[in-house]
Amino acid sequence: MNRYEELQALIRTFEKDFTKFYDKGNKEAGIRLRKQMQTLRAFAKTVRDEVQEKNNHSTSTDAGQ
Repeated sequence: MNRYEELQALIRTFEKDFTKFYDKGNKEAGIRLRKQMQTLRAFAKTVRDEVQEKNNHSTSTDAGQ
């Protein structure tokens, strides 16, 4: 599974709690949603780090030519 598919799958897991919190006002769903958003934040950081690493690697490779 590529990173984009992983991101889509992660976001799909939030749907129930988004609906319960925003449409029905369920506070427990809000707590779960906040935890899920932290997971999303960690995932985003990982992806950002990977992108930076690839950019740094390709830049150093390009500089040697």
